Order: sequence, then structure tokens, then C-alpha cells
Amino acid sequence: MNKKITATAAFIGLVAIILGAFGAHALKKVLTPEQLISFETGVRYQMYQAFFLFFLGTQKDILEKTKKTIFTLILSGTLFFSGSIYLLSTTGITGVSFKSIGFITPIGGLLLILAWGMLGYSILKTRK
Repeated sequence: MNKKITATAAFIGLVAIILGAFGAHALKKVLTPEQLISFETGVRYQMYQAFFLFFLGTQKDILEKTKKTIFTLILSGTLFFSGSIYLLSTTGITGVSFKSIGFITPIGGLLLILAWGMLGYSILKTRK
């Protein structure tokens, strides 16, 4: 499981770097400043989750079942949160209105909050 988690962390980080560069160079010319800031928020949070997964994959004291749950929460949360932000912020250039999926962003945020909370709880629980 640890290898899967750290490999996923590397992939999510890789994609975040690619999207960040794409935003800084290609999208800078076609998005409004507000849309670009939104896109960068998605990239930043995606990178945070890559670091989170890398940390999770290196932990020996967390039960495998808990790691699997946190891993699933992070993947789902990142897809919902950052993914919806990417789609919503690029509506102007894709010509597709993604406003109907706007409710997914806070759900993704909630999943990320739950994952971080679960990590903190499991660390406190194992340190007793």
C-alpha cells in the first residue's frame, strides 16, 4: 500500500506541476485574472495533497485500513476540489458551462478536511 500511495503522490505532484506551468504560460493569455487565480488555487491544493500522500506513504504507525481510507478520501477530494476548479475556471475557453458541477467543489473540500482530520486522529491515537 505504501508504494501505491507514494507513486500516486508522485503522479499527482507531476500533474500539478504540468498544470501549473500550463496555467502560468498558456492560460495566462486567455483567462481573466480571477479565473487564473482560481486555476492556481486548484493547482496549489493538488500539490498540497501530493505532499500529504507522500507523508502518508512513509508512515509506519498508521493502520493499513486507515491509510486506505485516507488515500481514498484524498484522491476523491482532490478530483472533486481541484478538478472542478479547473473546469469552472476554464469555462471561458472551453465554451462549456460547468456551473452545474459547482456544488462538487465544497464536497471535495470536505473530503480533504476529513482526510486531514483522520490523519491527525490516527497519529494521536497511535502515540499513546
